[in-house]
Amino acid sequence: MTAIGFPRTGPDWIETLPDPALIADPNNDRVEQANKRLLQLLGSSADAVAEQRVTRLFRGQVPQLVAITDEALVRGEAWSRDLKLVADDDRVIHVELSLSRFYRGEEPRVLILLRDLTKLRELRERHEINTYHRDGLLHWKRIETLFREIERENHLILEAVGEGIYGVDAEGRATFINSAAERMLGWSRDDLLGRAMHSVIHHTHCNGRPHQRESCPIYRAFRDGAVHRVNDDYFWCRDGTGFPVEYTSTPILDNGQLVGAVVVFRDISERRRTEDSLKQALEEVETLRQRLEMENAYLQEEIRAGHNAHEIVGCSAAVAAMIERIELVAPTDANVLVTGESGTGKELVARAIHNASDRSERPMIRVNCAAIPADLFESEFFGHVKGAFTGAVSDRVGRFELADGGTLFLDEVGEIPLSLQSKLLRVLQEQTFERLGETRTRHVDVRVIAATNRDLRKEISAGRFREDLYFRLNVFPIESAPLRERPEDIPPLAQLFLRTACRKFHREPLELSCANVAALKRYSWPGNVRELENVIERQVIVTRGRKLHFDLPEDNTASAPVLDQTEIMPRSASRPMTEDERQARERANMINALSNTGGKISGPGGAAELLRLKPTTLASRLKRYGIEASRYRAESCS
Repeated sequence: MTAIGFPRTGPDWIETLPDPALIADPNNDRVEQANKRLLQLLGSSADAVAEQRVTRLFRGQVPQLVAITDEALVRGEAWSRDLKLVADDDRVIHVELSLSRFYRGEEPRVLILLRDLTKLRELRERHEINTYHRDGLLHWKRIETLFREIERENHLILEAVGEGIYGVDAEGRATFINSAAERMLGWSRDDLLGRAMHSVIHHTHCNGRPHQRESCPIYRAFRDGAVHRVNDDYFWCRDGTGFPVEYTSTPILDNGQLVGAVVVFRDISERRRTEDSLKQALEEVETLRQRLEMENAYLQEEIRAGHNAHEIVGCSAAVAAMIERIELVAPTDANVLVTGESGTGKELVARAIHNASDRSERPMIRVNCAAIPADLFESEFFGHVKGAFTGAVSDRVGRFELADGGTLFLDEVGEIPLSLQSKLLRVLQEQTFERLGETRTRHVDVRVIAATNRDLRKEISAGRFREDLYFRLNVFPIESAPLRERPEDIPPLAQLFLRTACRKFHREPLELSCANVAALKRYSWPGNVRELENVIERQVIVTRGRKLHFDLPEDNTASAPVLDQTEIMPRSASRPMTEDERQARERANMINALSNTGGKISGPGGAAELLRLKPTTLASRLKRYGIEASRYRAESCS
C-alpha cells in the first residue's frame, strides 16, 4: 500500500485518524507520512509535504519542538498547546499536539496528532449552544441568575472595601470605580467612567510639577505586565485639593493579552501627619540630647575647675547689704550687673541670684568672655551649623541656647568685642538669635547676669563699650566689696577655706590661732577673697605639724612715685649698681607704673606713657620679668 507521497505496504491506517496527523522520524527531522486532513489544514499538496523537515512546519519553535519530542521519546507520550503550525503561506495555526512513540523495526517514530484550536473553540461553543437549547429556557435563566448573583457579590465586596479601587482599560480610560474612590476623589462614578484617569486625578505632582503620562506607574502596569507599587504619590480631587496616596497598579490579562489595570489606593494624609509629628519629636529629642550632652560637658568642666558650691560667707554690713539686694532681685527676671575687683566673688553673687530664682531648676551657664578668642565669640554665644566655617565639622549648640530657661553668667563682660556687642544687645532685647551659618531664627528665654572689674562708663567714653548695651545689662547693679573694706569677714572666710583645704588635701582638721587671724587681718589682700583662699591652701600644703604660720608681705598701700627710665641709675652713687640691682629696680619701677594706672599698659594714661616707652616694648619687658598686668587692675580702686 502506498502512503501519502510515500510507497508503503499494509493498511493506510493514518488516514483513518479523525484529526490531522503525521509520522515523524525524530532522528532525521523528517516527515514520513501525513494524512489528508493535515494537507487540508496546511493548504498544501502531498508533494509539498513529502520528505519535508518537521522543524519547517514549526518554524522559529525548534527548542519547544525538541523538548516535547524528547518527552514523547522518553515517556512514550506528550501533549502541548505551546506550538504553532506554520503553513507555506506563513499562516500561523494555533494547534493542540498529542504525541505518541512507536517503533518501525528498531527505529523510533513519533505519531503527532494536531487539532486546530480555533475549530475546537467553535465546536465547543456550538456544543454549549446546543446544550443550552436542549436544557431549555429554565436552565438558561438559572445560569443567568447565578452570574447575576456572582456579579452582585463582587459588587458588594468592592463597595465594602475601605480603599479606593478603580479599573482602566489599555487606553487608560476608567472602566469601573467603587464608592470609596468616589468619596475620596469627590467625583461620581458617572463622571469618571470612560475618562482618562491620569488627566483627571494624576496629572501633576504635589508641588505642581507636571506628571507625564509616559512615566505614570499606573499606565506602565498594562504595558509591561508588572505590578507597580508606589508608596509616595499624589491624587487630585474634583475641588482642586489633593492628598498623598500609596497605591498598587496590577495588570489585567485576557487570554494572555494586557487589556488594562486595576488600581487600589489609600489616603495616607493621617500617616504623613503622624510621621511629621514623629520626625519633629525626634528632632526635639535630638536637640534635647545635644543640649544635655553640652550641659553635662559644661558641668564636668565646672567640676574640674573646682567651683565653690558654698554660699556667701560674711558678717559685715557690706555683705548684709549685698545679700539684701540679691534677695530683692532674685525672684525677678531683671538683668543684673555685678561689679567689683578681681577675686571678690562676683560669680558667687551670680550663683546666689540664680539659686534663689525660679530658674534654679535649670543650669546657670558661665561664659568667661576674657578667655574666648575674638573670632570664636559668635560661635561660642550663638552656636554654629556644620560647614559654617573651616573646622565646623558638626552642629554646635551655643551658650545662649544651652541656657534656655535658665541663667547666663557673662564673666568679664567688658572683654566682649565691640563688633559682637550689637548682636548681644539684640538677644537681650528680643530673645532671638541665629546660629552661625543658619537662617533659622531661634527663640530663647534667658536671664543674663554680667560681671566686670572694669569701669564700663570709662569704657563707653573710650568707645570700647556700647552705651545701650550697658543700660540693658545694668538694670539692677550689685557691687561686690573688696576684702580690705570688710576685714570682719576675713575670720569666717579663712575658717571655711581652711576646712575645705583640709578635706581637699586629705589633712587632719587644723585650727586658726588668734595670731593667725590678726596676721590675716593686717594684710590688705589686693587679690581679695581668691588670694585669701590661695594663701590658706598653700599653708595647708606646707604645714607639717598642727600650727599654721602665715608669712604675709608687709602691707604697703602707699603708691611710690613713678620713676622715669632716665632716673633708674642714681645721679650720685659711691659705686655702680650690679645687674641684679638694676633689674630689681627696673622691675619695681614697672610694677609701680602698673599700680598707678590700674594695670593699663597702652593708651592715654597707660603705664607705657608714664615710662615713656612703646607699649610693645613694655609688654615685652613685662613678659620677660613674669609680671601680669591684670593683677594690678584692682589697685586703681584702692
